[in-house]
Amino acid sequence: MIDLWFIIIAFLWTGYFVLEGFDFGVGLLAPFVSGDGEEQRQSLQTIGPVWDGNEVWLITAVGAMFAAFPAWYAGMFSGFYLPVLLVLVGLIVRGVGLEWRGKVENPAWCDLGIVVGSALPAFVWGTVFADLLYGSAVAAMLGGAFSLTVCLLHGAIFLALKTDGPVRKRARSAAVTLSAVTLPIGVVALSGMGTIPALAAVAALAAAPALVWRRREGWAFVAMAATIVLVSVAVFAQLRHAPLPGLTLAEAASGPYTLTMLSWIGLIALPFVLGYQGWTYWVFRKRVRPAL
Repeated sequence: MIDLWFIIIAFLWTGYFVLEGFDFGVGLLAPFVSGDGEEQRQSLQTIGPVWDGNEVWLITAVGAMFAAFPAWYAGMFSGFYLPVLLVLVGLIVRGVGLEWRGKVENPAWCDLGIVVGSALPAFVWGTVFADLLYGSAVAAMLGGAFSLTVCLLHGAIFLALKTDGPVRKRARSAAVTLSAVTLPIGVVALSGMGTIPALAAVAALAAAPALVWRRREGWAFVAMAATIVLVSVAVFAQLRHAPLPGLTLAEAASGPYTLTMLSWIGLIALPFVLGYQGWTYWVFRKRVRPAL
C-alpha cells in the first residue's frame, strides 16, 4: 500500500506539472505573442476552459500527501513555508487576473497579474523539488530556472497547437527561440542526475522544437509532455528512498487501515475525475481562431 500511494501521488504531481505547465507558459507569453488586445484574448482563451480544472491536480496531490504520508506533508510544507506561500499568492493573483480581464475597462493590471501569477509557481516549484533532492541553493536556482523555461516552451508549443493566424506564427517562433535557452539549462539540470529517465527527458526536450520547426505542433506537445513526465519519474524515483532528509517512506506513511480506506475512495472517485477532465479537453479541442 505504501508503494501504491507513493505512485499515485507521483502521478498526481506529474499530471499537475504537465497540465499547469502550459497554463503557466501561456500566461507568461500571451502579452508577447499578441499584437493587440483581441489577439491576447485569443491567446488566453486557449486555457480559459481548463486552467481552473488543472489546478485541481495540485489540490488532489497535496490532499493525498496529507492523508497517505502526513509526516512527508508536514515536513515539506512547513520546511518550504515561504516558497509555498509565494505559489499560493501567484495562483490567486493569476486567477483574479483571468476572471476579471474581460470585466474591466483597463485590463492592464489583470495582464500583469496573469504574468506574475504564472511566473511565481513556474519558478518556485522547480526550486522546491530541486532543494528536496540536493539541498543546496545553487541546485534550487537551477531547478527553478529549468522549470520556468520548460513552462515557457510548453506554453509556446500549446499556443502554436491551439491558435491560428498571427498568434500561431509568433508562438511557433517563440518556441524555437526559447529552445535555445531551455535545452542548455535542461542538459545541465538533468545530466547530473545520470538516470535513464533524465537522459530520455533531454532527448524529448530536444525533439520538441525540431517538431515545431516542421509544423508538427501536436507531436511537439507530446514531446514536451513526455519531457515533464520523464523528469517527474526521475525526481520521484530519487524521493522514494528519502522523501525528506532522514525520513524514509515507511516512516512517513499512515497506518494500513488509512491507506486501505484511501484506496477504496480513490478507486471510486479517480475514474470519474479523469473522465470528466478528458471530456472537457475533447469538447474544447479545436483551435481558437482570430475574431473576424
